[in-house]
Amino acid sequence: MNAHLSALLIFTGLSGLQSLTTVSKVPVKIGGSITVPCLYESKYKNHVKYLCEGYYWNYCSYAVKTNQQKRPAEFSIFDDKQQGVFTVTIKSQKNLYYWCAVEIKNGNDTGVFFQLSVTKGPRLLDGPQKVSGFRGGNIIINFPYTSRGGVHWCRLGGSCVKEPSGSIAGADVTISAENPVGVKVTLSGLRTYSSGWYYFAKGDLKMPVHVTVKERPRATTQETTTTCLNISSSTLQPVTHTWTSAYEENTEAPGSFIHSLSLMIPLSLLLTVLLIVAITFWFIWRRHKETKARLSSATEVRVTDLIMQINVDY
Repeated sequence: MNAHLSALLIFTGLSGLQSLTTVSKVPVKIGGSITVPCLYESKYKNHVKYLCEGYYWNYCSYAVKTNQQKRPAEFSIFDDKQQGVFTVTIKSQKNLYYWCAVEIKNGNDTGVFFQLSVTKGPRLLDGPQKVSGFRGGNIIINFPYTSRGGVHWCRLGGSCVKEPSGSIAGADVTISAENPVGVKVTLSGLRTYSSGWYYFAKGDLKMPVHVTVKERPRATTQETTTTCLNISSSTLQPVTHTWTSAYEENTEAPGSFIHSLSLMIPLSLLLTVLLIVAITFWFIWRRHKETKARLSSATEVRVTDLIMQINVDY
């Protein structure tokens, strides 16, 4: 931020300047979009947040607000009250100067300045803006660059790690140059509280990156490395994410067998009971038929004897 702008902030009474934190200069490719995080204090949790467009605070105009029903296509805004950060996504490059701002009722609004740096081709500091991994695992992020200046990995509103290594929010950070136009940032030993907004800094440019750390699924685990292609720059750049993921190939079959067995046992019992009932009814029916046949035969004999007795009497 230059001298006359700093002086302007002092004379305009921007008292809440320390209550908001963002990145000061963000790289963006021509025709591309960028998401910028704006960290705020908990006392502003239920306040309206907005993006103000313009170089001077006193003369900037509303671009988008959190309580705005109809929002312009070139801007979007989201307030994560649990994390205490709101993000603005800028899809237009008509203006390069903006303010993250919070509305203060019965008082002066507070805001913090940032600017976009539109760059062509390989001079763009580029990389993914969202990465994720599992607790205890690793994340590897590749950033291409050609600008001058030191390399840092920083937590928004927190500390920074310089090359070659350090630690932030419970995670170990290793920074190493992969080639003349790139650098690799490795986050290892991740913790769930390692989640949040960070930025990769090269010189005066800062690329915001959101890190999400999830609990590892309860299963047999193996180390998995996936390499993705970052297509937002002029040339495809590899973005490698390494994490420990659930491997369920060996647990799938036993689970299926037990499930099938649990269905087969009651079915077999039911069939056995039905078979016993059927056999019992068959024996009862057969005995009844035999008894009926014997009774019928005995009746015929008695009738015959009676007829013969009558004939003798006559």
